[in-house]
Amino acid sequence: MTTLEQVRAEVEAVYRRDSRRILATLIRLLGDFDLAEEAMHDAFFIAVERWQREGIPDKPRAWLVSTGRFKAIDALRRRARFNRSQADLIMLIEGQGQDPSEEELLADDRLRLIFTCCHPALAADAQVPLTLREVCDLTTEQIARAFLQSPATIAQRIVRAKAKIRDARIPYQVPELHELPERLDSVLRVIYLVFNEGYSASAGEALLQQALSDEAIRLGRLLVQLLPDPEAVGLLALMLLQASRQHARSDVEGNLVLLDQQDRSLWDRGQISEGCELVRLALGSRAFGAYTLQAAIAAVHAEAATAEDTDWAEIVGLYDVLQRHWPSAVVALNRAVALARRDGAQAGLAEVEAILAAGELRDYHLAHAARAELHQQLGNLEEARKAWQQALALTQQAPERRHIEKRIQALE
Repeated sequence: MTTLEQVRAEVEAVYRRDSRRILATLIRLLGDFDLAEEAMHDAFFIAVERWQREGIPDKPRAWLVSTGRFKAIDALRRRARFNRSQADLIMLIEGQGQDPSEEELLADDRLRLIFTCCHPALAADAQVPLTLREVCDLTTEQIARAFLQSPATIAQRIVRAKAKIRDARIPYQVPELHELPERLDSVLRVIYLVFNEGYSASAGEALLQQALSDEAIRLGRLLVQLLPDPEAVGLLALMLLQASRQHARSDVEGNLVLLDQQDRSLWDRGQISEGCELVRLALGSRAFGAYTLQAAIAAVHAEAATAEDTDWAEIVGLYDVLQRHWPSAVVALNRAVALARRDGAQAGLAEVEAILAAGELRDYHLAHAARAELHQQLGNLEEARKAWQQALALTQQAPERRHIEKRIQALE
Protein backbone atom coordinates (compact mmCIF):
# COMPACT_ATOMS: atom_id res chain seq x y z
CA MET A 1 0.00 0.00 0.00
CA THR A 2 1.41 3.36 -1.00
CA THR A 3 1.91 5.84 1.82
CA LEU A 4 -0.02 9.10 1.97
CA GLU A 5 3.24 11.08 1.71
CA GLN A 6 4.27 9.22 -1.47
CA VAL A 7 0.85 9.77 -3.03
CA ARG A 8 0.78 13.47 -2.18
CA ALA A 9 4.27 13.93 -3.61
CA GLU A 10 3.29 12.16 -6.82
CA VAL A 11 0.00 14.07 -7.15
CA GLU A 12 1.82 17.37 -6.67
CA ALA A 13 4.45 16.37 -9.26
CA VAL A 14 1.82 15.34 -11.80
CA TYR A 15 -0.09 18.57 -11.20
CA ARG A 16 3.00 20.70 -11.79
CA ARG A 17 4.01 18.72 -14.87
CA ASP A 18 0.73 17.78 -16.53
CA SER A 19 -2.22 19.75 -15.16
CA ARG A 20 -2.46 22.02 -18.23
CA ARG A 21 -2.34 19.03 -20.58
CA ILE A 22 -5.03 17.30 -18.54
CA LEU A 23 -7.19 20.43 -18.58
CA ALA A 24 -6.76 20.85 -22.34
CA THR A 25 -7.86 17.26 -22.97
CA LEU A 26 -10.85 17.62 -20.63
CA ILE A 27 -11.92 20.80 -22.41
CA ARG A 28 -11.87 18.85 -25.69
CA LEU A 29 -13.87 15.99 -24.17
CA LEU A 30 -16.35 18.11 -22.20
CA GLY A 31 -16.60 21.19 -24.40
CA ASP A 32 -16.73 23.60 -21.47
CA PHE A 33 -13.90 25.49 -19.72
CA ASP A 34 -15.49 25.70 -16.26
CA LEU A 35 -16.80 22.14 -16.28
CA ALA A 36 -13.37 20.86 -17.36
CA GLU A 37 -11.58 22.81 -14.62
CA GLU A 38 -13.97 21.50 -11.98
CA ALA A 39 -13.55 17.95 -13.30
CA MET A 40 -9.75 18.22 -13.25
CA HIS A 41 -9.65 19.37 -9.63
CA ASP A 42 -12.10 16.63 -8.66
CA ALA A 43 -9.86 14.05 -10.31
CA PHE A 44 -6.75 15.23 -8.43
CA PHE A 45 -8.73 15.18 -5.16
CA ILE A 46 -9.92 11.62 -5.82
CA ALA A 47 -6.38 10.54 -6.76
CA VAL A 48 -5.05 11.31 -3.27
CA GLU A 49 -7.42 8.78 -1.71
CA ARG A 50 -7.64 6.20 -4.51
CA TRP A 51 -3.91 5.97 -5.30
CA GLN A 52 -3.10 5.36 -1.65
CA ARG A 53 -5.40 2.33 -1.69
CA GLU A 54 -4.86 1.04 -5.24
CA GLY A 55 -1.34 2.25 -5.97
CA ILE A 56 -0.11 4.92 -8.36
CA PRO A 57 -1.22 4.04 -11.93
CA ASP A 58 1.28 3.45 -14.75
CA LYS A 59 -0.24 6.34 -16.73
CA PRO A 60 -1.34 8.90 -14.14
CA ARG A 61 -2.27 11.58 -16.70
CA ALA A 62 -4.60 9.21 -18.58
CA TRP A 63 -6.10 8.05 -15.25
CA LEU A 64 -6.80 11.64 -14.22
CA VAL A 65 -8.39 12.52 -17.56
CA SER A 66 -10.63 9.46 -17.44
CA THR A 67 -11.60 10.05 -13.80
CA GLY A 68 -12.31 13.73 -14.42
CA ARG A 69 -14.43 12.91 -17.47
CA PHE A 70 -16.59 10.39 -15.62
CA LYS A 71 -16.89 12.73 -12.64
CA ALA A 72 -18.19 15.45 -14.98
CA ILE A 73 -20.70 13.04 -16.56
CA ASP A 74 -21.98 12.10 -13.10
CA ALA A 75 -22.41 15.79 -12.23
CA LEU A 76 -24.27 16.42 -15.47
CA ARG A 77 -26.56 13.45 -14.86
CA ARG A 78 -27.52 14.88 -11.49
CA ARG A 79 -28.27 18.23 -13.12
CA ALA A 80 -30.25 16.52 -15.90
CA ARG A 81 -32.88 15.42 -13.36
CA PHE A 82 -33.83 19.08 -13.07
CA ASN A 83 -32.79 20.31 -16.53
CA ARG A 84 -33.67 18.09 -19.49
CA SER A 85 -31.43 20.12 -21.80
CA GLN A 86 -28.41 18.46 -20.14
CA ALA A 87 -29.33 15.07 -21.61
CA ASP A 88 -28.03 15.86 -25.11
CA LEU A 89 -24.78 17.17 -23.66
CA ILE A 90 -24.29 13.95 -21.68
CA MET A 91 -24.84 11.84 -24.81
CA LEU A 92 -22.31 13.98 -26.72
CA ILE A 93 -19.64 13.67 -24.02
CA GLU A 94 -20.18 9.91 -23.60
CA GLY A 95 -19.73 9.54 -27.34
CA GLN A 96 -16.25 11.06 -27.27
CA GLY A 97 -13.20 8.82 -27.59
CA GLN A 98 -12.43 7.21 -24.24
CA ASP A 99 -8.67 6.62 -24.58
CA PRO A 100 -7.02 9.84 -23.39
CA SER A 101 -3.54 8.41 -23.92
CA GLU A 102 -3.87 8.68 -27.72
CA GLU A 103 -2.13 11.84 -28.97
CA GLU A 104 -1.94 13.16 -32.51
CA LEU A 105 1.46 14.65 -33.33
CA LEU A 106 0.15 17.75 -35.11
CA ALA A 107 -3.10 18.17 -33.19
CA ASP A 108 -1.84 18.26 -29.61
CA ASP A 109 -4.65 19.17 -27.21
CA ARG A 110 -2.81 22.24 -25.95
CA LEU A 111 -2.29 23.43 -29.51
CA ARG A 112 -6.01 22.87 -30.17
CA LEU A 113 -6.77 24.91 -27.07
CA ILE A 114 -4.48 27.76 -28.15
CA PHE A 115 -6.24 28.01 -31.52
CA THR A 116 -9.62 27.96 -29.78
CA CYS A 117 -8.57 30.78 -27.49
CA CYS A 118 -7.27 32.72 -30.51
CA HIS A 119 -10.42 32.31 -32.57
CA PRO A 120 -11.17 35.46 -34.61
CA ALA A 121 -14.67 35.65 -33.08
CA LEU A 122 -13.03 36.59 -29.76
CA ALA A 123 -11.94 40.14 -28.99
CA ALA A 124 -8.29 40.58 -29.94
CA ASP A 125 -7.34 41.91 -26.50
CA ALA A 126 -8.85 38.81 -24.83
CA GLN A 127 -7.26 36.06 -26.92
CA VAL A 128 -3.78 36.10 -25.42
CA PRO A 129 -4.83 36.55 -21.75
CA LEU A 130 -7.32 33.69 -22.07
CA THR A 131 -4.69 31.38 -23.52
CA LEU A 132 -2.10 32.26 -20.91
CA ARG A 133 -4.64 31.58 -18.17
CA GLU A 134 -6.07 28.32 -19.53
CA VAL A 135 -3.11 26.75 -21.32
CA CYS A 136 -0.30 27.82 -18.99
CA ASP A 137 -2.02 28.41 -15.63
CA LEU A 138 -0.63 31.93 -15.28
CA THR A 139 -2.52 33.98 -12.72
CA THR A 140 -4.41 37.10 -13.75
CA GLU A 141 -1.79 39.11 -11.84
CA GLN A 142 1.07 37.59 -13.88
CA ILE A 143 -0.79 38.21 -17.12
CA ALA A 144 -1.61 41.78 -16.09
CA ARG A 145 2.08 42.49 -15.47
CA ALA A 146 2.97 41.05 -18.88
CA PHE A 147 0.45 43.40 -20.51
CA LEU A 148 1.17 46.36 -18.19
CA GLN A 149 -2.55 46.44 -17.27
CA SER A 150 -4.67 45.95 -14.15
CA PRO A 151 -5.66 42.45 -12.95
CA ALA A 152 -9.35 43.48 -12.93
CA THR A 153 -9.20 44.41 -16.62
CA ILE A 154 -7.55 41.11 -17.53
CA ALA A 155 -10.03 39.09 -15.44
CA GLN A 156 -13.00 40.73 -17.18
CA ARG A 157 -11.55 39.94 -20.61
CA ILE A 158 -11.06 36.29 -19.68
CA VAL A 159 -14.60 35.92 -18.35
CA ARG A 160 -16.10 37.53 -21.47
CA ALA A 161 -13.98 35.35 -23.77
CA LYS A 162 -15.07 32.13 -22.03
CA ALA A 163 -18.70 33.18 -22.33
CA LYS A 164 -18.22 33.91 -26.03
CA ILE A 165 -16.70 30.48 -26.66
CA ARG A 166 -19.61 28.83 -24.86
CA ASP A 167 -22.40 30.90 -26.40
CA ALA A 168 -21.01 30.92 -29.95
CA ARG A 169 -20.05 27.23 -29.72
CA ILE A 170 -16.58 27.94 -31.02
CA PRO A 171 -15.08 24.59 -32.05
CA TYR A 172 -12.18 23.07 -30.16
CA GLN A 173 -9.91 22.21 -33.09
CA VAL A 174 -6.87 23.19 -35.09
CA PRO A 175 -8.25 25.17 -38.05
CA GLU A 176 -8.00 24.10 -41.68
CA LEU A 177 -4.79 25.04 -43.48
CA HIS A 178 -6.42 27.93 -45.36
CA GLU A 179 -7.60 29.39 -42.02
CA LEU A 180 -4.24 29.20 -40.26
CA PRO A 181 -2.59 32.43 -41.48
CA GLU A 182 -5.27 34.75 -40.05
CA ARG A 183 -4.98 33.01 -36.67
CA LEU A 184 -1.17 32.87 -36.62
CA ASP A 185 -0.29 36.29 -35.17
CA SER A 186 -2.20 35.75 -31.93
CA VAL A 187 -0.89 32.21 -31.54
CA LEU A 188 2.72 33.35 -32.01
CA ARG A 189 2.20 36.14 -29.49
CA VAL A 190 0.77 33.68 -26.96
CA ILE A 191 3.64 31.25 -27.31
CA TYR A 192 6.23 34.02 -26.95
CA LEU A 193 4.56 35.48 -23.85
CA VAL A 194 4.55 32.00 -22.31
CA PHE A 195 8.24 31.70 -23.11
CA ASN A 196 9.03 35.11 -21.61
CA GLU A 197 7.23 34.26 -18.36
CA GLY A 198 9.40 31.14 -18.13
CA TYR A 199 12.65 32.82 -19.21
CA SER A 200 12.23 35.78 -16.86
CA ALA A 201 9.40 35.34 -14.37
CA SER A 202 7.34 38.49 -13.83
CA ALA A 203 7.26 37.90 -10.06
CA GLY A 204 8.35 35.49 -7.35
CA GLU A 205 11.54 34.13 -5.86
CA ALA A 206 12.96 32.48 -8.99
CA LEU A 207 14.40 34.11 -12.08
CA LEU A 208 13.35 31.20 -14.30
CA GLN A 209 10.31 28.97 -14.65
CA GLN A 210 11.93 26.54 -17.02
CA ALA A 211 8.84 24.35 -17.39
CA LEU A 212 7.06 27.29 -19.05
CA SER A 213 9.89 28.14 -21.44
CA ASP A 214 10.32 24.45 -22.34
CA GLU A 215 6.56 24.21 -22.98
CA ALA A 216 6.67 27.27 -25.24
CA ILE A 217 9.51 25.79 -27.27
CA ARG A 218 7.62 22.49 -27.56
CA LEU A 219 4.51 24.30 -28.79
CA GLY A 220 6.69 26.34 -31.17
CA ARG A 221 8.05 23.14 -32.69
CA LEU A 222 4.54 21.72 -33.09
CA LEU A 223 3.41 24.90 -34.79
CA VAL A 224 6.35 24.85 -37.22
CA GLN A 225 5.48 21.25 -38.12
CA LEU A 226 1.85 22.22 -38.64
CA LEU A 227 2.54 25.48 -40.47
CA PRO A 228 6.18 26.16 -41.49
CA ASP A 229 5.53 29.90 -41.81
CA PRO A 230 8.72 32.04 -41.74
CA GLU A 231 7.57 33.87 -38.61
CA ALA A 232 6.79 30.61 -36.81
CA VAL A 233 10.31 29.49 -37.71
CA GLY A 234 11.66 32.87 -36.58
CA LEU A 235 9.90 32.63 -33.23
CA LEU A 236 11.25 29.14 -32.62
CA ALA A 237 14.74 30.44 -33.43
CA LEU A 238 14.31 33.36 -31.04
CA MET A 239 13.19 31.12 -28.17
CA LEU A 240 16.03 28.65 -28.72
CA LEU A 241 18.65 31.40 -28.82
CA GLN A 242 17.37 33.04 -25.66
CA ALA A 243 16.93 29.71 -23.87
CA SER A 244 20.54 28.84 -24.72
CA ARG A 245 21.65 31.41 -22.10
CA GLN A 246 19.29 30.46 -19.30
CA HIS A 247 21.77 28.44 -17.20
CA ALA A 248 24.21 31.37 -17.19
CA ARG A 249 21.64 34.00 -16.17
CA SER A 250 21.86 33.33 -12.43
CA ASP A 251 24.60 32.29 -10.01
CA VAL A 252 24.53 29.41 -7.53
CA GLU A 253 22.65 31.62 -5.05
CA GLY A 254 19.97 32.50 -7.58
CA ASN A 255 21.19 36.05 -8.16
CA LEU A 256 20.84 37.72 -11.55
CA VAL A 257 23.89 37.70 -13.84
CA LEU A 258 23.76 40.30 -16.62
CA LEU A 259 24.61 39.39 -20.20
CA ASP A 260 28.07 41.00 -20.18
CA GLN A 261 29.10 39.09 -17.05
CA GLN A 262 27.75 35.67 -18.04
CA ASP A 263 30.01 32.63 -18.34
CA ARG A 264 29.55 31.89 -22.02
CA SER A 265 30.85 28.35 -21.61
CA LEU A 266 27.52 27.64 -19.94
CA TRP A 267 25.57 28.65 -23.04
CA ASP A 268 23.93 25.73 -24.85
CA ARG A 269 25.81 25.49 -28.15
CA GLY A 270 23.32 22.99 -29.55
CA GLN A 271 20.45 25.42 -29.13
CA ILE A 272 22.58 28.25 -30.54
CA SER A 273 23.47 26.22 -33.62
CA GLU A 274 19.86 25.22 -34.25
CA GLY A 275 18.61 28.75 -33.60
CA CYS A 276 21.11 30.37 -35.95
CA GLU A 277 20.25 27.90 -38.71
CA LEU A 278 16.54 28.66 -38.28
CA VAL A 279 17.29 32.41 -38.45
CA ARG A 280 19.05 31.93 -41.78
CA LEU A 281 16.14 29.85 -43.02
CA ALA A 282 13.54 32.46 -42.00
CA LEU A 283 15.55 35.41 -43.36
CA GLY A 284 16.05 33.58 -46.64
CA SER A 285 12.29 33.38 -47.13
CA ARG A 286 12.05 37.18 -47.57
CA ALA A 287 8.65 36.93 -45.82
CA PHE A 288 9.86 37.30 -42.25
CA GLY A 289 8.65 39.66 -39.54
CA ALA A 290 9.41 40.98 -36.07
CA TYR A 291 10.21 37.64 -34.41
CA THR A 292 12.77 36.76 -37.05
CA LEU A 293 14.49 40.13 -36.67
CA GLN A 294 14.60 39.71 -32.89
CA ALA A 295 16.05 36.24 -33.45
CA ALA A 296 18.70 37.77 -35.72
CA ILE A 297 19.63 40.18 -32.91
CA ALA A 298 19.84 37.27 -30.45
CA ALA A 299 22.05 35.42 -32.95
CA VAL A 300 24.52 38.34 -33.02
CA HIS A 301 24.83 38.09 -29.23
CA ALA A 302 25.08 34.29 -29.34
CA GLU A 303 27.85 34.24 -31.95
CA ALA A 304 30.08 36.74 -30.09
CA ALA A 305 32.87 34.88 -28.32
CA THR A 306 33.05 37.56 -25.61
CA ALA A 307 30.92 40.53 -24.61
CA GLU A 308 33.54 42.85 -26.10
CA ASP A 309 33.23 41.11 -29.48
CA THR A 310 29.51 41.94 -29.79
CA ASP A 311 28.76 43.78 -33.05
CA TRP A 312 26.65 46.62 -31.65
CA ALA A 313 26.52 48.40 -34.99
CA GLU A 314 24.79 45.40 -36.55
CA ILE A 315 22.41 45.17 -33.58
CA VAL A 316 21.46 48.85 -33.87
CA GLY A 317 20.90 48.37 -37.61
CA LEU A 318 18.57 45.43 -36.96
CA TYR A 319 16.67 47.44 -34.35
CA ASP A 320 16.32 50.28 -36.87
CA VAL A 321 14.59 47.91 -39.29
CA LEU A 322 12.46 46.43 -36.52
CA GLN A 323 11.35 49.83 -35.26
CA ARG A 324 10.62 51.08 -38.77
CA HIS A 325 8.33 48.19 -39.71
CA TRP A 326 7.05 46.90 -36.33
CA PRO A 327 7.36 49.87 -33.95
CA SER A 328 6.82 49.59 -30.21
CA ALA A 329 8.01 51.37 -27.09
CA VAL A 330 9.87 48.27 -25.86
CA VAL A 331 11.71 47.93 -29.18
CA ALA A 332 12.61 51.62 -28.96
CA LEU A 333 13.98 51.05 -25.45
CA ASN A 334 16.07 48.07 -26.54
CA ARG A 335 17.39 50.09 -29.47
CA ALA A 336 18.34 52.93 -27.10
CA VAL A 337 20.37 50.53 -24.95
CA ALA A 338 22.14 49.19 -28.04
CA LEU A 339 22.75 52.75 -29.26
CA ALA A 340 24.43 53.57 -25.94
CA ARG A 341 26.82 50.64 -26.51
CA ARG A 342 27.61 51.84 -30.02
CA ASP A 343 27.63 55.67 -29.65
CA GLY A 344 28.04 56.23 -25.91
CA ALA A 345 25.86 56.60 -22.83
CA GLN A 346 24.75 60.15 -23.62
CA ALA A 347 23.25 59.15 -26.97
CA GLY A 348 21.39 56.26 -25.38
CA LEU A 349 20.18 58.32 -22.44
CA ALA A 350 18.62 60.95 -24.70
CA GLU A 351 16.56 58.19 -26.35
CA VAL A 352 15.54 56.63 -23.02
CA GLU A 353 14.47 60.00 -21.60
CA ALA A 354 12.29 60.62 -24.67
CA ILE A 355 10.67 57.19 -24.35
CA LEU A 356 9.87 57.73 -20.67
CA ALA A 357 8.56 61.23 -21.37
CA ALA A 358 6.12 59.76 -23.89
CA GLY A 359 4.55 57.88 -20.96
CA GLU A 360 3.93 54.42 -22.37
CA LEU A 361 6.71 52.76 -20.34
CA ARG A 362 6.52 54.81 -17.16
CA ASP A 363 5.44 51.66 -15.23
CA TYR A 364 8.01 49.41 -16.90
CA HIS A 365 10.86 48.74 -14.48
CA LEU A 366 13.43 47.97 -17.18
CA ALA A 367 13.00 51.44 -18.68
CA HIS A 368 13.90 53.05 -15.36
CA ALA A 369 16.75 50.55 -14.88
CA ALA A 370 18.17 51.51 -18.29
CA ARG A 371 17.92 55.20 -17.37
CA ALA A 372 19.66 54.53 -14.04
CA GLU A 373 22.48 52.59 -15.68
CA LEU A 374 23.17 55.30 -18.25
CA HIS A 375 23.06 58.12 -15.69
CA GLN A 376 25.49 56.12 -13.55
CA GLN A 377 27.88 55.65 -16.48
CA LEU A 378 27.81 59.43 -17.03
CA GLY A 379 28.54 60.13 -13.35
CA ASN A 380 25.07 61.56 -12.58
CA LEU A 381 24.88 59.61 -9.34
CA GLU A 382 21.87 61.33 -7.77
CA GLU A 383 19.80 60.89 -10.94
CA ALA A 384 20.97 57.28 -11.12
CA ARG A 385 19.92 56.64 -7.51
CA LYS A 386 16.44 58.07 -8.11
CA ALA A 387 16.00 56.00 -11.27
CA TRP A 388 17.16 52.81 -9.54
CA GLN A 389 14.63 53.46 -6.77
CA GLN A 390 11.86 53.89 -9.35
CA ALA A 391 12.88 50.62 -10.97
CA LEU A 392 12.90 48.87 -7.59
CA ALA A 393 9.41 50.10 -6.76
CA LEU A 394 8.11 48.54 -9.99
CA THR A 395 9.96 45.21 -9.75
CA GLN A 396 8.17 42.08 -8.48
CA GLN A 397 10.84 39.45 -9.12
CA ALA A 398 13.16 38.68 -6.20
CA PRO A 399 16.47 38.25 -8.14
CA GLU A 400 15.90 41.53 -10.00
CA ARG A 401 15.03 43.29 -6.73
CA ARG A 402 18.26 42.03 -5.13
CA HIS A 403 20.26 43.20 -8.13
CA ILE A 404 18.74 46.69 -8.00
CA GLU A 405 19.16 46.93 -4.22
CA LYS A 406 22.86 46.16 -4.62
CA ARG A 407 23.18 48.88 -7.23
CA ILE A 408 21.53 51.40 -4.89
CA GLN A 409 23.73 50.31 -1.96
CA ALA A 410 26.84 50.71 -4.10
CA LEU A 411 25.86 54.30 -4.90
CA GLU A 412 25.24 55.11 -1.25
